[in-house]
Amino acid sequence: MSSARCVEGAGSVTWWGFSPARDLTATGPVKQQGELNVLLVGSSDPRHILKTFAGLEDTDSLHVWVIENSVEVIARQLLLLSLSLAPEESTSVHKKAETFLEVLGNSELRSETGDALRAAAARLVDYVTVGQEAEPHPCLVTSLLKFRERDELVRIFRTWAKPCPEGSGSVSITRAWDARVRQHLGTRYDARRGCFDWDLAMKLHQRGAGVINKQQYFEWRSQGVAFQMREGVYKTTNPTLLSYRILRHRGDKVAVAGYWGDIVSSPYLCFGVETSDLSLLKTENGSHVKTGQDISFANVQALLQVLSSRGQLSSRGQRPDSSQKEAEETLVTTPTPGLLLPTGLSVTFLPLDALSRLPDKKSFSHFFHCIYLSAGMAHQLGGPLQQMCSPGGVLVVELARFLLDLSADQERGFVEKVVEGAKDAGFDPWTPGDPDPTHAVFTPQTPPDLHLQEGPTTGTMSP
Repeated sequence: MSSARCVEGAGSVTWWGFSPARDLTATGPVKQQGELNVLLVGSSDPRHILKTFAGLEDTDSLHVWVIENSVEVIARQLLLLSLSLAPEESTSVHKKAETFLEVLGNSELRSETGDALRAAAARLVDYVTVGQEAEPHPCLVTSLLKFRERDELVRIFRTWAKPCPEGSGSVSITRAWDARVRQHLGTRYDARRGCFDWDLAMKLHQRGAGVINKQQYFEWRSQGVAFQMREGVYKTTNPTLLSYRILRHRGDKVAVAGYWGDIVSSPYLCFGVETSDLSLLKTENGSHVKTGQDISFANVQALLQVLSSRGQLSSRGQRPDSSQKEAEETLVTTPTPGLLLPTGLSVTFLPLDALSRLPDKKSFSHFFHCIYLSAGMAHQLGGPLQQMCSPGGVLVVELARFLLDLSADQERGFVEKVVEGAKDAGFDPWTPGDPDPTHAVFTPQTPPDLHLQEGPTTGTMSP
């Protein structure tokens, strides 16, 4: 699926998704309830996890299984989820939302946010290290990753936990960002503001992201800083947006550190272009009163509030059927990460190559109530997906609507190939009364000789 490959403006590493957050249990013919299992392939950030969890009933539970194509993206997802699970005793929901968005979409941070990032990274080093023997946090499961992937996670978190001053051989995120912009625009670099304006007005606004503010978008395109919600100095490098890319230099392959992510579409797409609060979409004289930053903050704060309301500190939890002595022993012998444990939420990270191996596991046969594929992973559409999808489940594929380097014809061609690939995989398109231009939804075909029953409610997989 040639059009699903990374286009230059989108970069080779997907740090955030190219579509708004979706409640995946409500995406399809019926709202799914009960003990739900969702597979995310290439989602890049926790937006769907938070949105789906917020839509659960009190009696529902959600187990999310995550597959990414790089360890760096897994590390970022773990960090963002860890920041989301910080207890209100240490930080308010308002402050958590600010920190979450800054880490998500800013190349440079306030010093306070940098401190929170380093503290969370240091904590995650212990989680992953201890997790090789026992899960320290039931909500964030990394034990199914391969040993070399966990070792790489530890290396990344230790790097993030250290102060990252400019100079002294460290990578300058400012120069790395500017290099990407220069490479992308080429001879148009000197007229970059005109290019930014064209992409915003003629592409993003025309495709449904009219709330993205011109000044904020220009700031992000120029320097990589999308969210500035407080008066402060944004000069602390965000190390989570730096990674390595293998390039050729004089015939040799060299690992080059830099920023290799999106420089065109923007992180506003994740939480900042849609909202159920119509007051945030109010316009005056043809212009939106609120911006993509405002809507992003309101949406993230609301999602984190739900997370907090269904969470309790793990160090305070006791099993209902345990004696006081057993509970005290548990508190002594079990790591206490000091993060919230939201009732009914679990996120398990699978190995990078897990998608090819899951169909061979009987415990995952007709197991997932929803399978989600990002636009960059749409080439993974194949026959085994139907085997893993429950009879009443759905397949959701992110479309290329906000991949701005694609023309309208290429975007339509991408949709056609997604539909064709889904049909070959055993799925039929499902079209709601109000179609979603950012996602395609499919339901599994029912073979005439289908006699298999829906799979168990838990799946197991060796690392």
